[in-house]
Amino acid sequence: MYQDLAEALPGTTYDPRYPDSDGRFMGDTDFHNVAIIQTREALEDRYVDENVYIATNIVMYFQEGSPKSRRDPDVLVAKGVGKHKRRSFRFWEEKRIPNVLFEMASKKTWRNDVGEKRWLYARLGIKDYFIFDPEAKYLEPTLQGFRLVNGRSVRIKPNPDGTLTCKELGLLLRAEGTLLRFIDMKTGQLIPTRSERAALEEERADRETERAEKEAERAQKLAAEVEQLKARLRKLES
Repeated sequence: MYQDLAEALPGTTYDPRYPDSDGRFMGDTDFHNVAIIQTREALEDRYVDENVYIATNIVMYFQEGSPKSRRDPDVLVAKGVGKHKRRSFRFWEEKRIPNVLFEMASKKTWRNDVGEKRWLYARLGIKDYFIFDPEAKYLEPTLQGFRLVNGRSVRIKPNPDGTLTCKELGLLLRAEGTLLRFIDMKTGQLIPTRSERAALEEERADRETERAEKEAERAQKLAAEVEQLKARLRKLES
């Protein structure tokens, strides 16, 4: 028998009634997969010190007793549920629903993303829902957002700079080529990708090395000047 659900952390217990996979073939383009990965990484980095759970392609069950009542959003964000690893995200165990869902549009999914999923996610009470087309082939504009207002899915109006506001996360979203970028609304700072972060760290390390080398050079020069001064003093004394 599987572990008592009441004793386990939400989503961690194997339950044969709710499979960990929906059995569908998940193959897709690099554009689609990279957009998902970098979206997850950016959000993980932004909320590294906060109780915010972020998952990709996890099976999301939204009705207890109905295994077919499920979806597998490309990126799921839920606040206040713990960061532990899950087999699936089950609403009745979590006792709350995700705050934000993201879908990356592709040839196979974009119609469903803007249609059935939009209305389903609104019925489930998802506050913010975003769709991004990393190939710029299926959506115009390539980034679209929807907010739950009085129980209805309402399209989020772009800001003057073209960004979309995600109130649930306190972030501005911007399409940048094949990437979905995030800007912290409090600081106005762009959240870098991990490759950008690594480059910044390397640049910072290079500057620190250069500073240390210059300090050592100045110290050596000062020491040489002191030795010269001592030599002149010894000469005068003799």
